[in-house]
Amino acid sequence: MDIDQAKTKMGSAVEHLQEEIKKMRTGRAQASILDAVEVEVYGAMTPLKHIANIHVPDAQTLQVQPFDPNNLDAISTAIREDSSLGLSPADDGKVIRLPMPPMTTERRQDVVKQLHAEAEKTQVAVRNVRHDFLNDSKKRKNNGDISEEEHVHNDKDMQKLLEEVKADIVKIVKAKEEEILTV
Repeated sequence: MDIDQAKTKMGSAVEHLQEEIKKMRTGRAQASILDAVEVEVYGAMTPLKHIANIHVPDAQTLQVQPFDPNNLDAISTAIREDSSLGLSPADDGKVIRLPMPPMTTERRQDVVKQLHAEAEKTQVAVRNVRHDFLNDSKKRKNNGDISEEEHVHNDKDMQKLLEEVKADIVKIVKAKEEEILTV
């Protein structure tokens, strides 16, 4: 594994973190919190975004408009049964409206804990990439493929990359935490 491959793997871990935190509720309506919802339609589990348009008409409401109105009840049921969302869908026969309940301070703290847990998973993934890279570099040095100097250089490059990625993670988490705790 070379440094570019390690950088790509670390970048993937950070992108995964960003995708996961998009799903976290912040007290404001965001279409991305419904990304994980799957609905049973036509005999198969289908992601909600594949069977409906999701709109954000205002800061406290989501609106789900199914492509096929016959799926309205299935969508409502799937959203209602997803306990991690805590939403109560209301439909008028054409669209589903999801009012975002205000988050309590306790709920905000729980979401921040989830955020930090996701960040820690990302940190572990990044450290594992570093570990694999350094093991590979050590094996190559022992096999005579690279010199001791190149091995030390690889170690320094990896440490520099690791610090940059950790700084990115901290910046992402700090911004999301601020967003979550803002009332």
